[in-house]
Amino acid sequence: MDTAELLGLDRSVEDALPRAIEELAQMVAVASVAAKPDAPMREGAEVVATLLRARGLEARLVPTGGGPPVVFAEDRSAGVDAPTVLFYNHYDVQPAEPLELWESDPWTLRIEGDHAIARGVSDDKGHISCRLMALDALQEQNDGKLPVNVKWVIEGEEEVASIHLPAWIEANANILAADVCLWEFGGVDDAGRPEILCGLRGIAYFELHARTITYDAHSGVGGSLFPNAAWRLVWALSTLKGEDERILLPGHYDAVRPATDEDLALLAALPDTESYLKREFGLSDFLGGATGAEYQRRAVFEPTCTICGLSSGYEGAGAKTVLPANAVAKLDFRLVPDQDPETVHRSLRAHLDAHGFSDIEIRYLGGQRPGRVDPHHPLVTLAADTARAIYGKEPSLIPLVGGSGPIFPFVAGLRLPVVTCGCGYPGARVHAPNENLRLSDLVLGAKHTTRFLAALVDRGVGSSAG
Repeated sequence: MDTAELLGLDRSVEDALPRAIEELAQMVAVASVAAKPDAPMREGAEVVATLLRARGLEARLVPTGGGPPVVFAEDRSAGVDAPTVLFYNHYDVQPAEPLELWESDPWTLRIEGDHAIARGVSDDKGHISCRLMALDALQEQNDGKLPVNVKWVIEGEEEVASIHLPAWIEANANILAADVCLWEFGGVDDAGRPEILCGLRGIAYFELHARTITYDAHSGVGGSLFPNAAWRLVWALSTLKGEDERILLPGHYDAVRPATDEDLALLAALPDTESYLKREFGLSDFLGGATGAEYQRRAVFEPTCTICGLSSGYEGAGAKTVLPANAVAKLDFRLVPDQDPETVHRSLRAHLDAHGFSDIEIRYLGGQRPGRVDPHHPLVTLAADTARAIYGKEPSLIPLVGGSGPIFPFVAGLRLPVVTCGCGYPGARVHAPNENLRLSDLVLGAKHTTRFLAALVDRGVGSSAG
């Protein structure tokens, strides 16, 4: 495309913003919280499918064998010689609690200046809007047609470890063939530099349950005689990690692939985030005094074991002298290449048994393997080039991020390069009260997405994906 055509695409993206805000309001109004069994997940899927159909995509809800349906949509009218792009997003969101910390109803989109505020507005429904804006712009500049073939997978379990997605992808690999996958997110760092992400850590998520007596006892009656479930669980948890942060499961580090010199060089080239994180979270120092290159390495290339929640006994106001019968801990392990969540599950059971805690019940809530993309892949480079043109700043090429997502079946199963174009920013408060999205980032992210798709055509990236 020449300069005039590219500027025309940019204007079309800007014109698409009012519609995008209206549709974003429709999406966030559905409390599609995958963690809650009574959440309106099918309604959330239907809203998204309706928006896709409005662009001419054939969209259908596909069962996953136990979880919320996957929305699968496609438009293959560009033909077999045109590029085929697979979008991946999710329509499920995190719980909004604690509700008292929200400044407005989390399920009603609120616009305040440049900010749109609601649960899911950034993670991940705003990114769906970002891509819809890109499709609108391309259709407007191409006589109502798309110059690329589009396939779209929008799942409903990303926030609960995408339990059913890997098997669904494997069973449907024949309809998912493409030249490239645009991942669920993207955006800018604290300095406004676009980020090109090349990998995600994996995760294994568990609940540990301790039960010692039939019901909560009077602490004066049972304190000297009855086993306390809360203490039992705390003692079990204390065996999982040392004070030096080293995880103590047998063989936990055996499969870890250390960061390469190139990985460390890419991390060193990233903008400094130490001061921002300390300021944002009120920290005087990081664990182990990590700073500089070690801070960057630990942030993404170090496995973690995190107690995400603890509950037992009486937790209300005032005093209640009880000896708890039950205790529960929620626990996640962030995994680095080449760790496997199934191995962690087996190792956790063996570890607790070996330390005398065979009575602790383990409930495995799901896991994902880490996955990476070659930062030198031509389409990763193309994503960086088009980002540079839109943002006017040098992109940050990030070899691995600390978060997790179902990237492994895309890069290892479908063998697709994965790139990022999106509308996130560090202050979005994803997973927290007052989650927000900057509308200016939404426009920039849509422009980047549009430029990337147009560049695929210009570069002659062809596909027989069918």
